[in-house]
Amino acid sequence: MLRCDLPYRQLRASGPPFPGAAARDREGLQQAAEAMREITPDYVMLGGHSYGGRQATLLAAETPAVADTLLLLSYPLHPPRKPEQLRTQHFPQLRTPALFIHGTRDPFGSIEEMTAALAAIPAQHHLVAVEKAGHELGAAAAAVILREAECFANA
Repeated sequence: MLRCDLPYRQLRASGPPFPGAAARDREGLQQAAEAMREITPDYVMLGGHSYGGRQATLLAAETPAVADTLLLLSYPLHPPRKPEQLRTQHFPQLRTPALFIHGTRDPFGSIEEMTAALAAIPAQHHLVAVEKAGHELGAAAAAVILREAECFANA
């Protein structure tokens, strides 16, 4: 497993991503996936939390071979209290199997909204709801994430 910070996070420890820097962040994910492919050529799971997961889906929609599966924690379906601003335009282009793990109290999208949005993904996908978890998911979700990621990878 390789954990890395996106380029914007390497430049500053806190705060939101830089406007207009998403392409650079996807390049960082591409480099991380390539590094993992050198270590484990047969299987790469790429993902991220929130914005990082969104960038992983955008990269996979552009470059399907970047990873064998996606692990998406708290996908930011829309900004809080703005359900009309969906971040799903690229979902119909996703050909990479994707596992979404999402809290039932996440203000970036309800489980019902996620279920409806994920129907646009033609690739295999699965949504796991973490009861009483918000956008941060929390330490209690770690066991769920590990178990579900292993099961999804072996499916």
